[in-house]
Amino acid sequence: MSAPKFTTLGCRLNAYETQAMKALAEDAGMGDAVVVNTCAVTQEAVRKARQEIRRLRRENPGARVIVTGCAAQIDPDSFAAMEEVDSVIGNTEKMSPDTWRGLAGDFVGETEKVQVNDIMSVTETAGHLIDGFGTRSRAYVQVQNGCDHRCTFCIIPYGRGNSRSVPAGVVVDQVKRLVQSGFNEVVLTGVDLTSWGADLPGTPRLGDLVMRLLKLTDVPRLRISSIDSIEADENLMQAIATEPRLMPHLHLSLQHGDDLILKRMKRRHLRDDAIAFCEEARRLRPEMTFGADIIAGFPTETEAHFENSLKLVEDCDLTWLHVFPYSARPGTPAARIPQKIDGRTIKHRAARLRDAGRAAVERHLAAQEGQTHRVLMEAPDMGRTEQFAEVGFDTPQTEGAVVTAVIRGHSGQRLTA
Repeated sequence: MSAPKFTTLGCRLNAYETQAMKALAEDAGMGDAVVVNTCAVTQEAVRKARQEIRRLRRENPGARVIVTGCAAQIDPDSFAAMEEVDSVIGNTEKMSPDTWRGLAGDFVGETEKVQVNDIMSVTETAGHLIDGFGTRSRAYVQVQNGCDHRCTFCIIPYGRGNSRSVPAGVVVDQVKRLVQSGFNEVVLTGVDLTSWGADLPGTPRLGDLVMRLLKLTDVPRLRISSIDSIEADENLMQAIATEPRLMPHLHLSLQHGDDLILKRMKRRHLRDDAIAFCEEARRLRPEMTFGADIIAGFPTETEAHFENSLKLVEDCDLTWLHVFPYSARPGTPAARIPQKIDGRTIKHRAARLRDAGRAAVERHLAAQEGQTHRVLMEAPDMGRTEQFAEVGFDTPQTEGAVVTAVIRGHSGQRLTA
């Protein structure tokens, strides 16, 4: 009996959960099947999910096709209506052993085609912590899921539910196991990471978890995947200032650089808040680098509004950009705002932001020439600095090791050592 094949679309959290599903399917004795873990962050992501489902059906004509993930959670009926799809399961159901046991025995139609319940009723994180997911060098630990905020452009809370946190003690124990298994870097992940702890006794903050992990474990490198800068707490800033094992790289959920658009997005920060956070974090840790999510072409965005986003790259000294052309998501408030910007303009603005991002990366890399860095090897010929820059090596290194390297130059988007 062949094992099921898994395809993951979208975020790191989806990839993490795919690892959990693989274990659950294996334990259930799942046979020949194809599982597609979908993303719903943009309409393009949903289109790609449908395209992937059709491709996998063509390539695996005898296999059962199971669709899950955020797109399936938000719009299960449309996926169930696809002739290529045999089963649709929700984001909660995909983490349940009972679901997979049912599917493993369901080759004669014993269970419902659609198993998707109300994600907003879920109050706990799934109990499937994966020890060692990632690469041989870096492990990812899910500490939070869901989001309590309702940004007007975002559909993700309807796919992930409200915010839920993994208790600190559980996270500490997992990180200890990962360190014992030889991982030199652990990355904390979640949908809205800075909301961690709000639903736990005593309402601890993300900074409390970070300080606890650094105190109670020997993890050589601790990295935070993405934060909402306006929610950074005092202990997180203290960790940035005093803990060298916390990596000097933060990915920020900024979304825009103009106050009016930020208000229409229902974000919780203004432009000056973002700039002040970056200045303070870099004052506490001069080598700090920032990535950021930025949306181009939000409804009502004028050229002047867009220019404020473009200037934010310089004003916040951003380096690693994730640029999203705005995509209306049915069911979100922003989808009801008349879109007066044509698609060509949106693509052009996104391209200008990406050009600014590439120029920022080149400036950062050029400034590293002659510097000595501690590099975590992801492959024999490639690793990453503490600030997350790629480094290429002429001579093979030990995968998973942290090596000291002098930077000789760069090739545009990668350092050389």
